[in-house]
Amino acid sequence: MQPWAACHRSTVTNSQPAISARNLTLSLGTREAPVDILRGIDLDIARGSTVALLGPSGSGKSSLMAVLSGLERASGGSLQVAGADFATMDEDALAHARRGRIGIVLQAFHLLPTMTALENVATPMELAGADDAQVRARSELEAVGLGHRLDHYPQQLSGGEQQRVAIARAIAARPDLIFADEPTGNLDAATGHEIVELLFARRAETGATLLVITHDPELAQHCERVLTLADGRIASDTAA
Repeated sequence: MQPWAACHRSTVTNSQPAISARNLTLSLGTREAPVDILRGIDLDIARGSTVALLGPSGSGKSSLMAVLSGLERASGGSLQVAGADFATMDEDALAHARRGRIGIVLQAFHLLPTMTALENVATPMELAGADDAQVRARSELEAVGLGHRLDHYPQQLSGGEQQRVAIARAIAARPDLIFADEPTGNLDAATGHEIVELLFARRAETGATLLVITHDPELAQHCERVLTLADGRIASDTAA
């Protein structure tokens, strides 16, 4: 059993799902030549649960995460996320709805190079109007083992340290939902295992719902639930 296996089990229960989607679709391209990316997704994800999303390249994994996290607007269907009706919102409303509700961790880190680790974590909370953003950012960076790197810029940090900053940024606001898209894709195996252990541990402490996209079946089996996508549809849905 991997070292993170014991720390991922959810402790939060609630009858209302964190995510509820019905006949969710996403089409790109033109009206005359649409490209169907998501083809009618029906999905409920329980609050506080851990879910892995598997599937080959082009199956729609990242597109589904983008829609569920509010980074992309669905073309059709209904979608409730953390109590908000994402299906009826425009892009500005979706951006507003994400604040405080959703944390996102990507494999490319997406840290701002002109900001220190502390500023990268604090700035999103400041933009959301948090009065204690600096204090919370410092606390979260200390929690991920970077209390001694607060004033360092991304280029002064290793890949693993940059991903720790990205995790701290995603979790500092205590969101209801955390999305992680191949969060270890740019890391070596040893560092990747450390990052996964940290991500699951921090999620367990906050009680957030976690959906992680991964190509690693060994990681996926340590989640409570595994969804497999194929051709824009859910091909299988199993409990670990």
